[in-house]
Amino acid sequence: MAGLEKNADHTAKTKSSFFSRSLTTHHGRPVTASSLNPSLNRTTSITKYYTTSPVESVGNSLKGKVKDLCRLFECSKSVKQTTDPPPQQKKPPGKSVLSESRLSPFLSLTNSVTRLPGTEDRIVVFFTSLRGIRRTYEDCYAVRMIFRGFRVWIDERDVSMDSGYRKELQIAMGEKVSVSLPQVFIMGKYVGGADVIKSLFEIGELAKILKQFPVREPGFVCRCCGDVRFIPCLNCSGSKKLFDEDEDRVKRCPDCNENGLIRCPDCSS
Repeated sequence: MAGLEKNADHTAKTKSSFFSRSLTTHHGRPVTASSLNPSLNRTTSITKYYTTSPVESVGNSLKGKVKDLCRLFECSKSVKQTTDPPPQQKKPPGKSVLSESRLSPFLSLTNSVTRLPGTEDRIVVFFTSLRGIRRTYEDCYAVRMIFRGFRVWIDERDVSMDSGYRKELQIAMGEKVSVSLPQVFIMGKYVGGADVIKSLFEIGELAKILKQFPVREPGFVCRCCGDVRFIPCLNCSGSKKLFDEDEDRVKRCPDCNENGLIRCPDCSS
């Protein structure tokens, strides 16, 4: 019995010494879990986490970026201030802001050398209705729509419908000059092509020129030709052929063109 009691006392002492190790001293200070492993110290990790919040860190980074941008713009401003700006030419009062190159078509209208006889009282537009060349067709269509927007009567001459118009335009412009379409004559004087008409329309000079022409009713369409400017020949019905009873043979109709058409007697002359 005495031996069993001694063994029990020995085991109790060892257990108490084992569980009281955290209270023992090691080199003069208590040994704890935080001293053995610093990463397990929760108080220091919490204080580190809450001392710098993520909002503040993001704010600091944004402030740094804003400062860098401000410095960049300040540097560019300083460079611009060092370079002297070119002297601005003062425009004399009373003159248009537009360049003289854009006003030259309007000025050339009064001093035009190229003229179309017999058209001093009208606007003549030489164009084509064929769509073989897309750019040419679009320019012709745009010029016609600009004039129709002013509701003025236009003498439209389609060179694809009558070769006589092409010859007439070539003679007026000069036989050695390559002519493009469209071409516009106002009051018998040559104005220019699509670029000139568009520029005059944009700067408002075309409206001033067209004020002296009468305005038609809105939606006006020729009842005879439907604004096509041509009708089938009344003599040969568009066949271009006539039978001569005296000579007993077929002849070419003298009234119509190569397409068997004549100009509309109501809206074309």
